[in-house]
Amino acid sequence: MDKDNRDDFTFAKLSDLKLPVTFRISQLEGSRPQPSVSDVLENPELRFHGAQSSTLSDLYVSCQLLADNKPLTIPFRTSFKAFKNNYTWNEWITLPIRYCDLPLGSQITFTVWDIGGPRTAVPVGGSTFRMFGKKWTLRRGKHRLLLWAGQEADGSMQTKTPSKLGVRDEMGRLEKLVKKYERGDLPKSDWLDNMAFRKMEEIHAAETEKSDNMYLYIDLPRFDFPVIFSESEAQNQATIPFAPPVAVQTPVPPVLPSSFATDQHLWAILDPEIARENPVEDKHRRLVRSHRSSPYDRELKPNAKIRDELGEILNYAPSQPLNSEEKDLIWKFRFYLARDKRGLTKFLKSVTWRDPSEVKQAVEELLPMWTEVDTDDALELLGPGTVDSRVRTFAVRQLTRADDEELLLYLLQLVQALKFESAASEQRSSRSTTSAISHDDSGLTDFLIARGVQNHTLGNRLYWYLIVEVELESESEDRAVAKMYGRVAFKFLNKILESENGSERRELMRRQGILVETLAKRAKELRTSKDPRPKKIEKLRSFINDSKNGLVNIPPLPLPLNARIEITGINAEKSSVFKSNLFPFLLYFQCSDGSEYPVMFKDGDDMRQDQLVLQLFTLMDQLLRKENLDLKLIPYDVLATGPLQGMVQFIPSKTIAAIISENGTLLNYLRANNPDEGSVGTYGVEPSVIDTFVRSCAGYCVMTYLLGVGDRHLDNLLLTPDGHFFHVDFGYILGRDPKPFPPPVKVCKEMVDGMGGAQSTHYARFKSFCFTAFTILRKSANLILNLVALMVDANIPDIKHRDVHEQIQEKFRLDLTEEEAIKHFEALLNETSYFTVVLDRIHDLAQYWRS
Repeated sequence: MDKDNRDDFTFAKLSDLKLPVTFRISQLEGSRPQPSVSDVLENPELRFHGAQSSTLSDLYVSCQLLADNKPLTIPFRTSFKAFKNNYTWNEWITLPIRYCDLPLGSQITFTVWDIGGPRTAVPVGGSTFRMFGKKWTLRRGKHRLLLWAGQEADGSMQTKTPSKLGVRDEMGRLEKLVKKYERGDLPKSDWLDNMAFRKMEEIHAAETEKSDNMYLYIDLPRFDFPVIFSESEAQNQATIPFAPPVAVQTPVPPVLPSSFATDQHLWAILDPEIARENPVEDKHRRLVRSHRSSPYDRELKPNAKIRDELGEILNYAPSQPLNSEEKDLIWKFRFYLARDKRGLTKFLKSVTWRDPSEVKQAVEELLPMWTEVDTDDALELLGPGTVDSRVRTFAVRQLTRADDEELLLYLLQLVQALKFESAASEQRSSRSTTSAISHDDSGLTDFLIARGVQNHTLGNRLYWYLIVEVELESESEDRAVAKMYGRVAFKFLNKILESENGSERRELMRRQGILVETLAKRAKELRTSKDPRPKKIEKLRSFINDSKNGLVNIPPLPLPLNARIEITGINAEKSSVFKSNLFPFLLYFQCSDGSEYPVMFKDGDDMRQDQLVLQLFTLMDQLLRKENLDLKLIPYDVLATGPLQGMVQFIPSKTIAAIISENGTLLNYLRANNPDEGSVGTYGVEPSVIDTFVRSCAGYCVMTYLLGVGDRHLDNLLLTPDGHFFHVDFGYILGRDPKPFPPPVKVCKEMVDGMGGAQSTHYARFKSFCFTAFTILRKSANLILNLVALMVDANIPDIKHRDVHEQIQEKFRLDLTEEEAIKHFEALLNETSYFTVVLDRIHDLAQYWRS
């Protein structure tokens, strides 16, 4: 560790720890005092006590969480256990309360009980354990609690049964050193440590024998960092209707431990005045900003230093709030910035929306003269933060420049943006009528409908996106949003009827709906039936072959999943049912051009998260191709046709797990399918196949890293016979992962071996493709960030209630130069490599890749 970083420290906040309180009751040590013969004669009931029996008595432990003299949970007790040699429970207790909800004064009472006669129990001893140490840190690791003989644990703040006393015996001193050792504060030396631990066991046995005290041992979870007590920040109820949220520095309470007093997030204090106008700041702003738009303002140009400052502000990520000085600087040079397409979103953030004169000048004078902006900024302007419909109209006008292919890439998000339109219009009644903000319709609905009527493929996708939203919202509490989507769908279908061949198109959409409904009904029946898989397959095939279901011969119909494909029926003999829990269908659709198009139809699974990930993969592929980088990606089509059903394009391939079990290695599999005996340097595989494998591995490696795809194992990594590698199943994204120690970059040992090992030229090419792809995609970071941000209200599990900007933004590392970013990505790759990491990490990685 270098000298500059020696004083660095890291800790976690209790308010971020959403796990339930858990601990293990380990064992009881020490000798129990036996009642004398005279005591038994005086009190005959003592002869029934379990302690009098020759074997170990049936002790049990009760525990309860309390704070401020009040119980927080009901008492819990250990289950019955017959003891042989010693009192060891090793039982985990999970309390129905989360760590983040614990008060600072939390303590757990432990009482060891013995049988005292029929239906009576007597306390062997009790102890009260504080959850937080002197420095307000959550206690962790192993603890030895002193039991107060014959007493039940007292849970009051001034407890009479504390778990520790000021007096320290030799064992207590050694245990404190062991804790330091486990934390890594003491250097490790194997041969010396083994001797020391053996000696400690001897001391432990001797101390236990001569001590009159009893001790209860408990284990608390060991977190990676110290956890400091902090309360979650209070949600401020008062909000300003038009202004973007303001970052407020909360004052620090006066009496605090000095080491934490500087972090205002730990000690949040609710200020009811926060949301109100500050007259002093408001007057300052009015003085700083000239509303007269004098000729001087229009001609004002920044000097070199200010130009650099402005450039830095314009490079901020979309989620970064501007402080008052930055807003004033942008307002001052607003006319100069009007020729910079990057400046509009930052300028609109610097407008004081509660000031009618500022709004008037911003929207009526500056907005019309602003230069055309890029698609990423137009998408940002359609988000929930933009209230004025004239700004939204400007954004829609920018989108009209996009062709149908590009619009198809953003359609999912544009349908979500309609929610913010209705929100803007339906809250009008609650707003001041004197405000200068306009709440008219921005024209986004009409724009999407017009383009959907014009282009059949686009229109088909729009229809299904709207239908799913109507179903989703009507099932949730938000009936108003469902009605809004219903109105848009109705208007869209009416516009189609008015267009050329409109009734035919409308009929095709109706038939698509019937096809999906028929398949969904059958999929649900087969999924819930108790039949074995072969029987399910047989039933599916007979269902397809039954002429009354209309699936063998279908009059030409655009496939809902991809309207460019025209289907004429389903091949029953090739169709099947997959092994997985939900038993999805594999359907081979026959196309009008004589080809086949395999599709997986799933019921019982929310496909919208997969739909979003594949849409972003398709977009990233387009961005890379624009820069002449073809990474042989095959982002397959996904379409959610309902809240819990959907279609997926099936790509004939095998999982890496299946390939390894059947062929031993990926190279053997590729060689079996594409042999080339004369190849030099491609291990007997056709060179183009190895090239495809290396490129597609690099593409998916970068894309899954940027979207934080989790839960990777050898059953959801697939490979086609001609070398296309790809991922499936995106139930965990944006950093969520059900497994511990997830590697940041998902490259498994089998992939590296398939390239010829980490020392091969192909692996070097793989790394080079990774760096180029990462560099290209960093240039479009704002576009990707804004697309994901528009999905925040889409009820997608991994995006809901999360700061998605923060999750993705940190992956792009926009704070680094291009060269530094490449070095950063290389370090991540090396961390994942099986050849450069220490043995512990290899074990963690190997565990991670097991399904």
